[in-house]
Amino acid sequence: MNSTIETTLLNNIKTVLSDFPEYWDEETLLKNRVIEDLRNYDEKVITALLSNDKIKEAYALSVGDMTIFKVEEFIEMLRYKTYWENSYTKYRNEIGLTSDGKYLNYNTDVVLDFPFKDCVLEGGMSNEDEDKKEVYYHNVIAKEEIDTLFSPKVLTNMNKYDKDGEREVTEFNDNDNLIIKGNNLLALHTLKERYAGKVKLIYIDPPYNTNNDGFNYNDSFNHSTWLTFMKNRLEIAKELLAESGSIWINIDSNESHYLNVILDSIFNRNNFIADIVWNHTKQSKNDERFFSRHYNHLIVYSKNKDLLDNFEAPRTKKDNINYKNPDNDPKGLWRSGDVRSPNLRETLKYNIIAPDNSIISPPDNGWRWSEKTVKEKISTGEIIFKADNSGIIRKIYLSDQSGRTPENIWLNSGTTREANKELKGLFGKAVFSTPKPEGLLKTVIELATNENDLLLDFFMGSATTQAVAMKMNRKFIGIEQMDYINTVSVHRLQKVIEGEQGGISKEVDWRGGGSFVYAELDSLNQHYIDKLNEIASEEQLETILEEMMSSAYLNFKVELNKVTVEDDHFSTLSIDEKKKVLIDVLDMNQLYLNYSEIDDTQYDISEEVKQFNHSFYGQGGE
Repeated sequence: MNSTIETTLLNNIKTVLSDFPEYWDEETLLKNRVIEDLRNYDEKVITALLSNDKIKEAYALSVGDMTIFKVEEFIEMLRYKTYWENSYTKYRNEIGLTSDGKYLNYNTDVVLDFPFKDCVLEGGMSNEDEDKKEVYYHNVIAKEEIDTLFSPKVLTNMNKYDKDGEREVTEFNDNDNLIIKGNNLLALHTLKERYAGKVKLIYIDPPYNTNNDGFNYNDSFNHSTWLTFMKNRLEIAKELLAESGSIWINIDSNESHYLNVILDSIFNRNNFIADIVWNHTKQSKNDERFFSRHYNHLIVYSKNKDLLDNFEAPRTKKDNINYKNPDNDPKGLWRSGDVRSPNLRETLKYNIIAPDNSIISPPDNGWRWSEKTVKEKISTGEIIFKADNSGIIRKIYLSDQSGRTPENIWLNSGTTREANKELKGLFGKAVFSTPKPEGLLKTVIELATNENDLLLDFFMGSATTQAVAMKMNRKFIGIEQMDYINTVSVHRLQKVIEGEQGGISKEVDWRGGGSFVYAELDSLNQHYIDKLNEIASEEQLETILEEMMSSAYLNFKVELNKVTVEDDHFSTLSIDEKKKVLIDVLDMNQLYLNYSEIDDTQYDISEEVKQFNHSFYGQGGE
């Protein structure tokens, strides 16, 4: 931005605030005091700021007859101005800056006109708490940088797990199951090179955007942030999905209806299949003021409904328990069916003559079929008379039945309480607060796939989806960023290979076997983000800051000399605010190493890693 424009705006701000002596200590602006009043929506100071045309132009939004003050953007500028060159807002919040109706940016005419529109919300998880209380960060990336951000990444630390244990690998083939550690948005784009249009089922259990799941932001856009976070991932997920595939999303009522709207826009409203309510716990909540919402939704969409297979699950012994053959019918097992008309049909109220010439009167609604049809069914043995000739019996043959339809099977899909028992049986403790039961995943997989189909879960968590897929002879891909991927997720799958008998194992006669390849996105700046989110002291932060200055890839718009512990402004920030600043100064295009740079000598990539990546990408990825 032109320095003259910047200076003019800042001078205007200084002039307005000079009328508030409580904000000054001689020549020093007490920024925290201003920020506190702004966050309390102090009418006096907001009115004064908006009375200035320059400030109003930069930080106000007209909606009908109303003027909305962009409080958080103004606060961001006030707090962080000293670090970013040529902008009076932070780089990641360059929202709606215009001149003569044209957008301003450092080298393009396109930026965001309102929060998170057409942007990429790059999020990460930083808390290793096994209760899955992740902490997310986000960055809004300008359009010109998205191609670089979404370039295929180098995969490293590759290992294959099977019945013989763990070993290093340099090749990857279509029969391999895959587990990736890394940011799921970037990992999904990495998968596109190999798996676009090949995934039959996507099942995800994303963060629910509640106060308990770590998806919290200190700004006004928590709701739109979550929706954008989901939108970015669902858009690339659709590209991975086969034309005959479906996506199933486990969510609660906090965001489910808004998520439906996003899914309508991505998958097309015509491809909506169902919003299934399933009770994930037997606990009853009687403290709700109105109605209990202690349940989950399964939102189901197809990529192309016209090509989607019918959803049917295999029949079980329990489904067939009422089928018998007391009369040795050559057609096999059968059960009694209803012979009454489902609706009142006066024309079907006729008498039937029993073999002993007694009269069988019609039911109140009439018979299910015409008199001619009943006689035909009697002649073929499909309808028989009761032993005392008091009525007729319709035979429904087991041989005519196919799979179970979805409507009647959700209550038998398991509960969170059962899922916790499953994990406790494997690890000796409850490692997740709200895991999903294997029975639920078994139901979804039975309905949506056949053997050898490919499944994807990019919020992998404790690896329930992958464990069930392995037991049901499906191929799978899992993505998880948290470090518990090694202590919980991978460890669980190793137990499955060894033949563990928890969950659905006995039901499907699981005896062990299977394999998977584990790999990680090759980390660059992500390494520093992980470290920053773990630190708890100023001393640790100072050490990481020194390391970043010498070897991290930083945003070129940052004035590095001002991001130091000696800087008067930086030193006044809380440790959480300092961590936020340091994450923001990192170049988001350098979170992970791009495959196109695998031969760059500065990264010192081993020949084994190169061989694996060339095998994975084939001719693609450049």
